Amino acid sequence: MRLVILPNYDAVSDWVADYVRRRVLDFAPSAKRPFVLGLPTGGSPLGTYRRLAEFYRRGELSFKHVVTFNMDEYVGLPPDHPESYHSYMEKHFFSRVDIDRRRTHVLDGNAADLNEECRRYEERIAAVGGIELFLGGIGPDGHIAFNEPGSSLASRTRVKTLAYDTIVANSRFFGGDVDQVPKLALTIGVGTFMDAREVLIIISGLAKAHALYNAIECGVNHMWTVSMVQMHPHATIVCDEDATAELRVRTVNYFKGIEKMLARQPTYPMAPKSFPLGPAARAGRINTRRRSRSE
Repeated sequence: MRLVILPNYDAVSDWVADYVRRRVLDFAPSAKRPFVLGLPTGGSPLGTYRRLAEFYRRGELSFKHVVTFNMDEYVGLPPDHPESYHSYMEKHFFSRVDIDRRRTHVLDGNAADLNEECRRYEERIAAVGGIELFLGGIGPDGHIAFNEPGSSLASRTRVKTLAYDTIVANSRFFGGDVDQVPKLALTIGVGTFMDAREVLIIISGLAKAHALYNAIECGVNHMWTVSMVQMHPHATIVCDEDATAELRVRTVNYFKGIEKMLARQPTYPMAPKSFPLGPAARAGRINTRRRSRSE
């Protein structure tokens, strides 16, 4: 696992956005072979989305041949509700770039059959050959998407009851009224996230320092679902200095030293154009051959 430590949130956002830009360009996507990108919501990726939109405006990056899958959505909120994740993505990213809306996927929290919606979401991911790069943020308790403490590390996309701490934390988006916060959500599973060829987690701020400590210096634990990235063959965590507050000095120096060595290698290669898929693909749950529109 790679840990990139940067001075502040703005530097983290710059690094992540530039990494996504280079990965997409290196992949050279086309209509028949799109780049499949997994996306989060919340505060962590906002700076990244702003910078990706800037790349588009400057003509440095196109999302014309990018397919996206979001992590989660509340149950019961209309798509046009200002706090739905459909609205979030439209406001902060989709409306600012040239992405084809038919290639964007967000779970439907108003589906007649929520379990069927989750099953179909997994099928849609499989139909495009799996996710190339999944971005993620975490909560202070180390949860990925809505995979809160105690979630199965092998979980798939499903209906999830939200923990009270999460409801309280999200009430700031609902006028501070916990009664207005949905109590259920649809979320990808930890296993779904781990099946991506590459995962990249954004962590910033003192409030998430204990979660980063558990992700880096402790073992894999279902009470800290972010810790599962230790088991991914191509995982990167990008964090700011504040988030390292609970890491040992030796740990921080080690990872900073690795980055210094990489910086001395001007020809250090980008990620391969296609990583192997995760365990589910090897078990036959995902069709690794990308399909064209005509198929």
